[in-house]
Amino acid sequence: MAGWGSFLLRRLAGTAVVVALLSVGVFLLLYLAPGTLQQTLLGTRPATAETIAAITARYHLDEPVFVQYLRWLGGVLTGDLGVSIRTGVPVSGMLGDRVPLTLELTAYGTLLAALAGIPMGVLGALRRGRALDRLVVVTGIVGLSAPPFAVGLVLLVVFASGLGWFPVYGTGEGFAGTVWHLTLPAVALAAGALGLLLRFTRAALVRELEQDYVVFARARGLGSATVLGYALRNSLVPILTATGLVVTSMLVGTVLVEVTFALPGLGSLLMDSVTFKDVPVVQALALLLTLLIAAINLLVDVGYSIADPRVRRAS
Repeated sequence: MAGWGSFLLRRLAGTAVVVALLSVGVFLLLYLAPGTLQQTLLGTRPATAETIAAITARYHLDEPVFVQYLRWLGGVLTGDLGVSIRTGVPVSGMLGDRVPLTLELTAYGTLLAALAGIPMGVLGALRRGRALDRLVVVTGIVGLSAPPFAVGLVLLVVFASGLGWFPVYGTGEGFAGTVWHLTLPAVALAAGALGLLLRFTRAALVRELEQDYVVFARARGLGSATVLGYALRNSLVPILTATGLVVTSMLVGTVLVEVTFALPGLGSLLMDSVTFKDVPVVQALALLLTLLIAAINLLVDVGYSIADPRVRRAS
């Protein structure tokens, strides 16, 4: 237990340092926007002397940058992410309305990719060099080469507009309705992720099946299922790595997929906010994605230590 505690503390401390450093970059997005800070925060409103003075006082722009950062960080820690320039609504409320949909879509896409990609990778490794293995490899290449938004457009044309099996847009009501509406977007996200999981799983399992302990286990007469279980367990670290990459890439990929399927998630909010130069919302979204990716990496690290205790002891 002491080893687990120290391991988690080290990982949490490292994650906190990374998030703190990235928060500085997120805050500086305000300074990277073209024009003055006041013009950026005013948006499309007329820039009179009174409004500029009000904006300067509201955001404390006359203070040093470091003090402004600490003030902004204090607001973030208390849940105050500012006010949207475009709508005048608190940013925290806007994010709260859209986060669940994006997380549901990401989880659904990851589940589909894992259910298809990992078994296909196992089949390819077990049939290495045969026709089935070549089919698996080609499937992985096609999946990695297919942009999610392009796959989404094809799915919309074929299965929504053409066959009418799925809705064109919307989120649905209730669990069944949500699953039905999010199936095509999730498949579009899972297409590329499937290829990544497939290739990582196949490569890791092929490497393990060539190890001496597998030859020894077979020589002792252990069943194929038992030997495969040993090899799969030792292949979990690269598979977990691929899964972490899949989830983080899906969080980014939802931007175009949500726009393609007209879903009111974080992706469509980011597109609108960038278009209208709504910097407070862009800052909040960048910080939220940073936190989500850091949390995913932390979970993957914990998964490493569970799958292979040597990782925990070595750290």
